[in-house]
Amino acid sequence: MKALPLAVGILAMSSPVLSQSAAKQLLATPSTVVWGYYWSQAHPILTVHSGDTVHMQTVSSCGPPSELIKAGVKEQDVPQYYKDIYQEVKDRGPGGHILTGPVAIEEAEPGDVLEVQIQSITIDTPYACNVFGPKSGFLPEDFPYGSYKIVPLDLGRNVANFAKGVEIPLRPFFGSMGIAPPPAAGRIDSAPPGEHAGNMDNKELVAGTILFIPVHAKGALFEVGDGHAGQGNGEVDITALETFLSGTFKLTVHKNRHLDWPMAETPTSYILMGFSPDLVQATKMAVRNTITFLTTEKHLSRDEAYMLASTAVDFDITELVDGNVGVHAILPKRLFVSSTH
Repeated sequence: MKALPLAVGILAMSSPVLSQSAAKQLLATPSTVVWGYYWSQAHPILTVHSGDTVHMQTVSSCGPPSELIKAGVKEQDVPQYYKDIYQEVKDRGPGGHILTGPVAIEEAEPGDVLEVQIQSITIDTPYACNVFGPKSGFLPEDFPYGSYKIVPLDLGRNVANFAKGVEIPLRPFFGSMGIAPPPAAGRIDSAPPGEHAGNMDNKELVAGTILFIPVHAKGALFEVGDGHAGQGNGEVDITALETFLSGTFKLTVHKNRHLDWPMAETPTSYILMGFSPDLVQATKMAVRNTITFLTTEKHLSRDEAYMLASTAVDFDITELVDGNVGVHAILPKRLFVSSTH
């Protein structure tokens, strides 16, 4: 994949440590997943070097295989590795996401930045699910019961057949990509996103995007899962088009690069993030992170940065339902033109 400007420009001075070894394969099995947590003491399933590429298979957040079958999926269409994971993995919680990993990056140390290039994402099953429960979602008072729906995916036409006359374009991404939190945090729930990234549910993080995460523990300990075939901003009923995805990631460590919160870059935008239990505070964090980026990387004054955030940056709700809500700022690259124009 062609290097994106942020990786080349802003992080070029950050002493990336690179390796040229062949891509590693990591399938989803009972011995290669963790159930419901990010943790600095988690045992790495695989150790790679900075600059290595890893292809990782993940499972859905559709619940037990029996629920898929009850809802109409043929038993032979439920991946055997999914059945094995549900049958054999006993160490679960405090969260509910099944995450592939962790992958340790040999050179990563606290204070570094991990660059995750999302090189490709593939959908592994021709169906997704959407589920809400009686005490979940953004409107539990309006929906005091649960519901479970299987959504067929037309992979040839790249749409989800949601209902008669209703098609949703497929835009797969991983709801959860993250690394270990600081050791003092202990074993944390996989649901709330935070400084470790994790369950961001940010639909902009598709193939071709780069995610940057501040490293808090030796090896970084990268985990991925919660595959989505598509999602609306907010994810208001608590799930998206949950499905089985595989992804290819290039993992690069940058030394001497300070970053407090995760950020991302697409071919067209920079993405700054905010996470908090309170939507106002999450938004303030996203605005402040945008101002910091504009002053440190684009050399605007603080006043100019605040003004540009108001006049040209979109602040969107990422999701509203996972303990910490998410807000992401979309800063268009087209704003930054050559001085000769």
